[in-house]
Amino acid sequence: MLYEALLQIGVLAATFLLPYLPLAVIWHIVLPGPILFAHVFAVLALYFLWYWRHGGQTLAMQTWKLKLVSVDGSAPACNQLWLRYLLTWPSLLLYGVGLIWAIFDRDSQFLHDRLAGTRIISV
Repeated sequence: MLYEALLQIGVLAATFLLPYLPLAVIWHIVLPGPILFAHVFAVLALYFLWYWRHGGQTLAMQTWKLKLVSVDGSAPACNQLWLRYLLTWPSLLLYGVGLIWAIFDRDSQFLHDRLAGTRIISV
């Protein structure tokens, strides 16, 4: 997850610098927090959903030889990917409760994976 976070810093930096730097420097416009959060949410959704849909692996998952699949081993459906993405936010932001869940889960799955019907496997 740390490696994934480092990659996300680069993705977010690139997608924030291009539109927001000219707005701030040239026109002195700083957008409010909710708009910036929506931007982060959308950029990360595009990144994760595209990679999960096209091969089941983000760049970090490729490095660590991990893959996202449905519980039955097939490629996850779009609704499963969206559900997993949406559930990951509270899973992380509520003090990592969804990650801690994996310690006690019989299959060592994160809570968002259990609820979305997905799992991470080694390839």
